[in-house]
Amino acid sequence: MGNAQDKPPGSVGGGGAGGGKTDHSTPGRGRRSWGPGSTAHRPPDKAPAAANGFQAGGGHTGGQQPQEVPVMDTSYLDAPAGALPPPLARLKNEGNHLFKNGQFGEALEKYTLAIDGCSEAGVECPEDLSILHSNRAACYLKDGNSAECIQDCSRALELHPYALKPLLRRAIAHETLERYRNAYVDYKTVLQIDTGQQHQAKPVSAELSKARAARATNEEARRTEARFSLMKHEGNDLVKRGQYTDAVQRYSECVSIKPDECSVYTNRAICFLKLNQFAEAKEDCDCALRLEPTNKKAFYRRALAHKGLQVTSIK
Repeated sequence: MGNAQDKPPGSVGGGGAGGGKTDHSTPGRGRRSWGPGSTAHRPPDKAPAAANGFQAGGGHTGGQQPQEVPVMDTSYLDAPAGALPPPLARLKNEGNHLFKNGQFGEALEKYTLAIDGCSEAGVECPEDLSILHSNRAACYLKDGNSAECIQDCSRALELHPYALKPLLRRAIAHETLERYRNAYVDYKTVLQIDTGQQHQAKPVSAELSKARAARATNEEARRTEARFSLMKHEGNDLVKRGQYTDAVQRYSECVSIKPDECSVYTNRAICFLKLNQFAEAKEDCDCALRLEPTNKKAFYRRALAHKGLQVTSIK
């Protein structure tokens, strides 16, 4: 055939070596390769997602610096607590810590758990159990629950007779409930025990002496308050029995302890009136009115004193 052209070797489907079409049907051809030797453009690798403002490599992304959580000191939980087993000792120590921080309700719960734990475990340590009841009584007293305070103090005293703190707390609770006779008995017992302990005092180490010195102010305040309450109750009882001279002595001691207590002056004034010592009665009423300018008892008794002075001055 004269018009037919010979095809060059290597040609496929009529395409020349330099300008023929690529055969995409050939396996392995026409695909991009991301191998190490490839020069084709490849998309950039995605960076790991940042977490909490930090990159995986440790770099900060611009977020806020993390704040360190302060570590709470709980070493007080392992402080010595008498003969109590460690779990119960920790409850007691936690209650003490809460009480010191004014969390009386929470402290009460810890003391209750410790008391119940002693009962369930059959723990026999009367002195430590007495302290737990006394501590819980202090919580009741702070919360104004005088009845429960008295009950716990009485239980504490059954376990450890003549312990000062439950006696004093029970006296305060009795006084709050206006059970003055019961309060008087407890206050008097506190004073007797405290005086006996002072007479039997033995030499102590420097550490114990320092610890006692730190509590000296509070102890002195307790003794003073107990002495004042005792003298006032005795004075009131003497007035009821008509023993006014002895009552004056008790009230005078109260004045020396707490000179800013208005009721002591009005109480002593009534004794002076009964003894016809009208000038002294007037002076006491004047003192009471300087402390409480609107005190009705002081006004009334001063009027009686004035009347008595006028009667006695007429001759």
